[in-house]
Amino acid sequence: MGEQLTVRMPEELAARLEEAARVLRRSRSDVVRLALERFLQDVLGEDEQALVPRPIELVRDLLGRVESGVPDLGQRHREHLLECLRRSRAPH
Repeated sequence: MGEQLTVRMPEELAARLEEAARVLRRSRSDVVRLALERFLQDVLGEDEQALVPRPIELVRDLLGRVESGVPDLGQRHREHLLECLRRSRAPH
C-alpha cells in the first residue's frame, strides 16, 4: 500500500464507520478507501476540472437573497434607502 493518511472525525461518524466495517466485514481503512473512491468518482467523473470550485461556490454562503419587489433596487439602492428613511421619520 502507498500513502498513509490520518483523519480526525466526529465520534458519530467514527461509530458509523465502525458499523459499516462490521457489516461489510472489512477493515475501517478498506471502507474509507471504498467511500473515497466512490466520492471522487461522483465528483470528478472523467473530468478532473470538476474538483476545482467555481468562484460562486466559494462565496455562496456569504450571499443572501432578498425579495423586495423593487426591480431596480440593485442600481438605485441609495435612493431607495433614503426614501425608506424619509418615510419612517415622517409624522404618522
